[in-house]
Amino acid sequence: MPRSIWSGAISFGLVNVPVKLFSAVSRKNVRFHQLHDKDGVRIQQKRVCPADGEEVAYEDIVKGYEIAPDKYVVIDPEELEALDPKKTRAIEIQEFVDLEEIDPIYFDHPYYLAPDKGAAKPYRLLLQAMQDTNKVAIARVVIRQKENLVAIRATGNVMTMATMVFHDEVISPDTIDEIPEEGEAEVSDREVEMAQQLIGSLSADFEPEKYHDEYRERVLELIEAKAAGQEITVQAPEEPAAVPDLMAALEQSLAAATSSGGDGKATRTRKRSTSSSSSGNGAKKKSGGSGSRSRAKASSKK
Repeated sequence: MPRSIWSGAISFGLVNVPVKLFSAVSRKNVRFHQLHDKDGVRIQQKRVCPADGEEVAYEDIVKGYEIAPDKYVVIDPEELEALDPKKTRAIEIQEFVDLEEIDPIYFDHPYYLAPDKGAAKPYRLLLQAMQDTNKVAIARVVIRQKENLVAIRATGNVMTMATMVFHDEVISPDTIDEIPEEGEAEVSDREVEMAQQLIGSLSADFEPEKYHDEYRERVLELIEAKAAGQEITVQAPEEPAAVPDLMAALEQSLAAATSSGGDGKATRTRKRSTSSSSSGNGAKKKSGGSGSRSRAKASSKK
């Protein structure tokens, strides 16, 4: 069962909604340790002064900001503490905006907000009001001595909170030279039309459970195989494919997508039709289409 990592209150005008904060994701990274190749012993990390080669105790380390090569300004912990944002347990709502106005590039880490003891009614009130108005709250909150800009929105029967990056932390695409200027790479109407058809043929309802980290799974399979003593043959990586003829590539892609699944809207219609007729005879169930079979296959893999 997940544990709350922070507790406070949403400040909504003169209304306070006590809440608990839970992380909404659990990363599934494969972690490796550094080992000595000769004896397989795990390497230790030590803080060593390059001037005398001596190991430095943690209490003898100070923080310094480099202002020029090998020139630092030393900052004391007390000086930093004096600059800490006001330590408050309030999530202070600044304003409400439409979700469509927020570029997803600003979102950072997602959390769940659950009502604390005795806060079920004000929590439900704010949740319902945000759902009815279809608004997202932009707020500020201090977590672990760091002020965060956050976006709070109603998702079903729970409020979610995502930390956000500040505007000056987002790199402008104008600084990337490789992005073509407008009018630099012209495309024909026919190419655009075929690209739109390809998008349509690949369109489907978003089902997040269909997607999983295939690379992580292959890494775990590799670890299991090596642990079992299997010999591993490393294949040379494939060379990147040359840039194809755009029109030919569109035609081949559209033909492949059409033959494998057909039009995306038609596929969705078949899915809904199959679901609504699931209580009918066996022949109707069997005609559910490739979408149902692919989902069953994905479930069996899991």
